[in-house]
Amino acid sequence: MTIIFVYVITEIRNGINPNKAGSNGCFLIHKLGSIPILKGRRVILEKKVNLLSAQKICKSFGKNNVLKSVDFDLEAGEVHALIGENGAGKSTLLKILFGIYQPTSGEIYLDGKTVRMKHPVDAIGHGIAMIHQEPSVFEDLSIAENIFTGHFDTRKIKWEELNRKASEAMQEVGLAFSPGRMMKGLSVAEQQLIEIASALSSDAKIIFMDEPTASLTPSEVDNLLELIDTLRKKGKTIVYISHRLEEIKAVSDRITVLRDGEIVGTYQNAEITKDQIIQKMIGREFRAGGGETERKTFGQPFLEIEDISIPGIFEHISFQIARGEIMGVAGLMGAGRTEVARGIFGITPVKSGQIKIKGKEVKIGSPEAAIINKIALVPEDRQGLGLFVSEPIAFNTTFAIIDSIKKKLGYIDTKKEKKISEEYVEGLKTKCRSVNQKVGDLSGGNQQKVSLAKWISTNPDVLILDEPTRGIDVGAKEEVYRLIRKLAEEGKCIMMISSELNEIISLSDKVMVMYEGKQTGMLQKDEITDVKILSAAHDCLEEAQ
Repeated sequence: MTIIFVYVITEIRNGINPNKAGSNGCFLIHKLGSIPILKGRRVILEKKVNLLSAQKICKSFGKNNVLKSVDFDLEAGEVHALIGENGAGKSTLLKILFGIYQPTSGEIYLDGKTVRMKHPVDAIGHGIAMIHQEPSVFEDLSIAENIFTGHFDTRKIKWEELNRKASEAMQEVGLAFSPGRMMKGLSVAEQQLIEIASALSSDAKIIFMDEPTASLTPSEVDNLLELIDTLRKKGKTIVYISHRLEEIKAVSDRITVLRDGEIVGTYQNAEITKDQIIQKMIGREFRAGGGETERKTFGQPFLEIEDISIPGIFEHISFQIARGEIMGVAGLMGAGRTEVARGIFGITPVKSGQIKIKGKEVKIGSPEAAIINKIALVPEDRQGLGLFVSEPIAFNTTFAIIDSIKKKLGYIDTKKEKKISEEYVEGLKTKCRSVNQKVGDLSGGNQQKVSLAKWISTNPDVLILDEPTRGIDVGAKEEVYRLIRKLAEEGKCIMMISSELNEIISLSDKVMVMYEGKQTGMLQKDEITDVKILSAAHDCLEEAQ
């Protein structure tokens, strides 16, 4: 009986009529998830009930059709990757399944039964958790309270037990903070890991992960992917959104590609290559690669940082950047990279050392002072520091240059505002209905483009980019890389912080590496390798040489 089953299944998979099967005695074994029922010589496969299924899902915001009759299903115990360009509808689909948005039309089934997710509370009640692309934390609450928000009865809190469980949840994601520590002051990456710990602590059977590694370093990404594999083995079902194809290929069982709000197809991981994924995502041929990387000769230093420190955060940082030069900044989470950028820009002014421009010391005690000295910072936390999400694209794009677009009586020249913002929308290929659309309605990647436009519009001499391609898809990354090179060719000094080694290696003329607030390496172009960067990031560069 088993032999007949295996034989017929093989013939069916090869597209052969089982009633005309040969008798050569050669069989192939295929592991299928269905239960066969023998009826004569024909095998009938029972229809498998998906754990979760979305059928004919449509979603419109005004006249903008974001999702167009989307069918999407999840099988128990799988990691299902969802991939597509910015604005393709990935996050919108998950927000509908999690009850944040309501579909314009369509049905959602859980364990074969129709459900309505009117609110995230409904989704949580059905055993669904979600890790958002932008961490949504309560800064004035403790880490433990953030991890278990919504998971406990506030009238019967046992703090000792809560803190113990919070420590266990943090340990799973590689954190060792005191559970009583306030969230305020944690980096975006640390906040993201806390959100992941929160999702795991809920004991959900389905976990949605929307760009969970966008702010993580390579080693942290590896730890998370191992954790996902462990969760899969425990029977958890995961939807994984990422623009990093290496992660998608490493972790997923199936891959669904979205383009312009429609499903292009769902594929077994082993059946599709990275190049094929990209082509299906963007609907055109894609040429990978960052462009030319040859060594250039630069003039005198334009920006000089001499022995700057903020006690307890970073100390004795020194470097120089010439006009047209791109300096990458690498390091693990918590190394102090973002803090150095914030110090130079005056958000958290440095306590000692000197900042010089064209050989003259400048005092940067605030962002306003930095802007006056033609220094700009595109921040890592685009919503917290970079953008006014309740305001339109035009307002955000021109906010940093608002004085230059005012009329004599102080009113905004709206025609000029619109013209400038439309030029950046076109140049960065930002997907939006118009420049009057609120930034909060854009996808994460398109928000990042608006943040870039905002600071590039100031025409800075020094441009500090903190994770400039975080949350941006592969096609848009190529556009951003081209823009960064163009800005360098125009004579800008560029300091680029990135957790993506390929980005650092391909774009940088030199790389400063940090470890625990210290500068552990300055690699010139011919010295830049992933081994040396990672060695310096772990403070063991000398051992690698």
